[in-house]
Amino acid sequence: MVKNNKRLEDLDRAYIWHPFTQMRDWINDTPIVITEGRDCFIKDTYGRWYIDGVSSMWVNIHGHARKEINAALINQLSHISHSTLLGLANEPSVEFAGKLVSLISEHLKTDKLNKVFYSDNGSTAVEAALKMAFQYMQHTKKCADAVFVTLGNGYHGDTIGAVSAGGIDLFHKTYAPLLFKTIKAPSPYCFSCPDGILSDETDAPSKYRCTADGEFPCLTKLRNILEHLTPNVAAVLIEPLIQAAGGMITAPVGYLKAVRNLCTKFDTLLIADEVATGFGRTGTMFACEHEGVVPDILCLSKGITGGYLPLAVTIATEKVYNAFLGEFAEMKTFFNGHSYTGNQLGCAAALASLEIFEKDNVLNNLKPKIKILRDWLNSIFNHPHVSDVRVYGLMAGIELIKDKATMEPFQFEEKAGWQVAHEARKRSVFIRPLGNVLVIMPPLAISQENLSAMLIRIEKSIDAAFK
Repeated sequence: MVKNNKRLEDLDRAYIWHPFTQMRDWINDTPIVITEGRDCFIKDTYGRWYIDGVSSMWVNIHGHARKEINAALINQLSHISHSTLLGLANEPSVEFAGKLVSLISEHLKTDKLNKVFYSDNGSTAVEAALKMAFQYMQHTKKCADAVFVTLGNGYHGDTIGAVSAGGIDLFHKTYAPLLFKTIKAPSPYCFSCPDGILSDETDAPSKYRCTADGEFPCLTKLRNILEHLTPNVAAVLIEPLIQAAGGMITAPVGYLKAVRNLCTKFDTLLIADEVATGFGRTGTMFACEHEGVVPDILCLSKGITGGYLPLAVTIATEKVYNAFLGEFAEMKTFFNGHSYTGNQLGCAAALASLEIFEKDNVLNNLKPKIKILRDWLNSIFNHPHVSDVRVYGLMAGIELIKDKATMEPFQFEEKAGWQVAHEARKRSVFIRPLGNVLVIMPPLAISQENLSAMLIRIEKSIDAAFK
């Protein structure tokens, strides 16, 4: 067994180029090779189980090896695994689109978001949204120089359009010569809360409202951009409530609704990138639900299949969809698509995932878990190496600091987040940081007991990393 473990580790070092990874560091370490998953745990080749503290990169919802999703996939495999959606339809994609539109209608209280465009992942969902909005401008406003307004600290994926819309220099600066220009509005993270996280999610700290008229300063700048650029703005693209890859940056309560109102006022499409926040992550089915916001285009992926298979959707309003209707010769067709668009296996898994949401009463069962997480974050905020804590639902970030008294930060090369992550592995917890920010995003199905155990181990890991 040990011999085979070493063989796998050597093969990995020899042939695999891992994403977002400095490979010199990787090949000098011992890779963790995963062989099995159960519930909120993953097991390596040595038989050691780890709590999956980041839901296998934010995708796993109901835990690993759910029998209901397994059965759905086996059933679908007995019929057909894939046929193209270019010129054909298929049963699982039709069924899932119908259920998803119904779910959106129930949770966002609208029947306007009803046109489902399939793709493969979060990047392609956003890419499709950008192209939809741009082409919509050509059809409706005949605008040849349309631009997108995006946010600082934003992250929307790694394809060129999605990177163009991003706002994180660490990830995006290298590719600047390849990107199209976007207009950056400020990130909505205006201030951290000096007393830790909020005890009540419905309350925003007064510090956020620091202009004379009570408007968030980041909103004032967005308003100025829209006033100056209208009618050239194709869309405003945001991550509702929390900028995940930007460091779990939470927006003040009311910001999302205010952005929706500005887009309506200036006749601009609003694209909500809920790739990370959709399917219960923030405590409601969709993040937009918290403030009663209906975007013009909604992007979903990650948890859509329960963490089983790549699948994404870009959902548009009928108003956007209708702008693409015309005579064949008018060339109004939406020229976008992928080989595995609407894949039957992915859609079968997604259908089974929605059934689990209802059967397991997932959203209601999140409430005590969210309280456990928030209470622990309020406690860990007092740690001498924690400068800030941020949370929405079961999405949390812990910002590490070198010296809390002087607010001296850890330098990038000190790899503070990774020091804690490596200590966590010793304690059978897998987490992956964003720079100096520890990310906590376990499967929604994690038990209260396992959640509490994970948090205790993470706290001990912070202590051990900087003792």
